Amino acid sequence: MRRALLVGFALIALSCSGAPRPEPLEKGRDMCGLCRMPVSDPRFAAQIVVDGELPVFFDEPGCLADYVREGRVAGRGGVAFVADHRTGVWVRADQAVYTRVPDLQTPMNHHLVAHENAASRDADPAARGGRVVAAVEIFGPQGPPAGGA
Repeated sequence: MRRALLVGFALIALSCSGAPRPEPLEKGRDMCGLCRMPVSDPRFAAQIVVDGELPVFFDEPGCLADYVREGRVAGRGGVAFVADHRTGVWVRADQAVYTRVPDLQTPMNHHLVAHENAASRDADPAARGGRVVAAVEIFGPQGPPAGGA
């Protein structure tokens, strides 16, 4: 009995530890937390994950940034993620590389794409001709939610 309790407590501790992870997006079903429209293109998607809450998805990094700048996540913790435009892999928003491409059509016309790193950006034809943008320029001085990291 004692052993079962110890195993149970260990499993609970493991499930509660660690940083929040990105959740899978259901294209056309998950709604943007800012405009409430269905997220239509996973290559531009973003999300905020807060422990104990459902993820909040966004049409694109610019919508996530507007949500953050409006103070909607202040004091709640959590971690923001953006999709690498080229690979679709979720990347922590505070570690992503952002590019503003004026001629690129994006779901909400922010003309921003995110990538895991410079190599992914350089391999993405959609980012060509764009200008690298610092996260502080997009999200403001507080930056994207990073779980206190």
